Amino acid sequence: MRPQTNSGPAGIIVVDKPAGISSQQVVTRVKRAMRYKKAGHAGTLDPEATGVLVVCLAEATRLFEALQAHEKEYVSVVRLGVETNTFDMTGEVVAECEVPPLSAEDVERVLDSYRGDIQQIPPMFSALKHRGQPLYKLARQGITVERPPRAVTVREMELVELSPPEMTLRTVCSRGTYIRTLAHDIGRDLGCGGCIQTLARTRSGPFSVDRAMTLDDIEADPAQAIEAVSSIDAVRAMLAAEAAEASR
Repeated sequence: MRPQTNSGPAGIIVVDKPAGISSQQVVTRVKRAMRYKKAGHAGTLDPEATGVLVVCLAEATRLFEALQAHEKEYVSVVRLGVETNTFDMTGEVVAECEVPPLSAEDVERVLDSYRGDIQQIPPMFSALKHRGQPLYKLARQGITVERPPRAVTVREMELVELSPPEMTLRTVCSRGTYIRTLAHDIGRDLGCGGCIQTLARTRSGPFSVDRAMTLDDIEADPAQAIEAVSSIDAVRAMLAAEAAEASR
């Protein structure tokens, strides 16, 4: 299939988002390169986060809700001993603390309290809205508002590496889970605070990073990107297969 002027086959393309740009900027560049009038992403990544960004093309934007409902997998490096106002290293440092001697067993005891169904308070630096205003805009003005806790599910949380002041976690979680908040809360429970140093989404629903195209590759070879588009029927079949597997 070849790119068509202002249009192309409806479906999704999985992009390996680079750090330093917003999810919407990725969509804009994909639209321009592949010549689509209509496109959108199914699940925002923070500007400094990398990894799987599912981009829906043309009529596949109807799949937004179904795609966002599926669980996600992340690999994060948590910087212990530092707290910031954004809960990641892009923000203003608000507290620093010496990291105590920690064993893997110490960390596992804390992680265990975050596995399963939990209540999580969204961060102020987020796109959630309060009376029509995105929270991050209020946060930039120094305004903090009450955020009701939300029910989320952390199906898996694995300590991949502990090398203080850093630790690496792999997390499989439900829609709406903030990994930055997990890092902040876990750091506090460890007695030293913490924030996200790097964050990568390695899977979103049935789509993993190993089948994603880089933005550079899409822009360099739009025809190849068109060939990589999964049709709406194929995506629905993949979502159904994942749901069936999860129900076993």
